[in-house]
Amino acid sequence: MSVLASSAVREAVELLRNDLANLHRELSRNELVVWTAGNVSARVEGEPLLVIKPSGVSYDDLSAEAMVVVDFDGHLVEGAHRPSSDTAAHAYVYRHLPEVGGVVHTHSTYATAWCARREPIPCVLTMIADEFGGDIPVGPFALIGDESIGRGIVETLAGSRSKAVLMGGHGPFTVGPTARAAVKAAVMLEDVARTVHIARQLGEPPRLDQADIDRLYDRYQNVYGQKGSPTP
Repeated sequence: MSVLASSAVREAVELLRNDLANLHRELSRNELVVWTAGNVSARVEGEPLLVIKPSGVSYDDLSAEAMVVVDFDGHLVEGAHRPSSDTAAHAYVYRHLPEVGGVVHTHSTYATAWCARREPIPCVLTMIADEFGGDIPVGPFALIGDESIGRGIVETLAGSRSKAVLMGGHGPFTVGPTARAAVKAAVMLEDVARTVHIARQLGEPPRLDQADIDRLYDRYQNVYGQKGSPTP
């Protein structure tokens, strides 16, 4: 009997499909993707399943029904399309980081430029401290299609507060407790990548003091915003 036969799981999957259709539109609206590149996925809570964008489908055609369900081994469970070519990477992250509920991959211009340079984005702005808790790290180059990218993401995030990884020679990946939080991180990543790039045209900006980074991160994660409402 398929796990999707459960009414609770079926309801959760349908909600995620709708969420992901809307969140992919956010990638386009914020100019983080071109053509069919990039993807958002979400963990099905309590199940070894994820919902993800199909491979090579235009953003204009990304309806809730187009989203596909796969297991943590990357096998298609439900959907009319082949899953994203990054599915194995997303699945690896979910298997090894149980706190992650959403993963995003883009080729946004400025963040990807830092990936091309294989250089971390230094924590020179309060926004970087707030959202990423320090420098935004660089992950290793890895070919698309297997778990190599996922392994690089997990290993790079080990011991880091960052929600983003700049995969060398490829593009950025962001994670979060939900898919929406991961999309928010992707939007903020591109913004700070652009700002720090521009600042460096005028000279090397000084990194914030670590004590200030720690205070800023704690405030933003635990105090900022309305009580009972998550910052994303």
